[in-house]
Amino acid sequence: MARDYPALNAHHRDFIGRQHIFFTASAAAGTRINLSPRSTDLFRVLSDSAACYLDRTGSGNETAAHLLADGRLTIMFCAVEGPPLILRLYGRGRTIARGGAAYAALLAEHYGDAEPLGARQIIRIDFDLVKTSCGYGVPLMAYEGERDTMDRWAEAKGPEGLAAYRQEQNLASMDGLPTGLGE
Repeated sequence: MARDYPALNAHHRDFIGRQHIFFTASAAAGTRINLSPRSTDLFRVLSDSAACYLDRTGSGNETAAHLLADGRLTIMFCAVEGPPLILRLYGRGRTIARGGAAYAALLAEHYGDAEPLGARQIIRIDFDLVKTSCGYGVPLMAYEGERDTMDRWAEAKGPEGLAAYRQEQNLASMDGLPTGLGE
């Protein structure tokens, strides 16, 4: 049932391209494990062994804190429509700061230079293991569409309000680790 691959292949890329949600998992020594769902609209495959997603301002910034402290990151996709499958990317992640040259280059090349309101950083993963498993236990569900809640929240805050919110809520993890945001 489970199979290991050293990198993505065409079947994996096709599967990722059809998904609407993925999950990130991270942790550091002595901290809680963070598991977050995310929409695939801002996920990009960079190569057979690298991917990234544009991360928007949220209530916490646990992934960035864990990557700064430990670096381990797992990304999981699971089919909720069509044939069952779970695909995980295991590797090392890093945060690419908004406003820097690396961020600008990724934004230009993979996001058409379009930055959504509330963009906070880009999370990159370089993975050395792609693992698939059956996904037989994942329920079937129908995709209805993307929520506009984050867009409306960011618009209501505005650029200055978002910057203030990040300063108040996103500089440290719930366990007190620095996130590197604003450095």
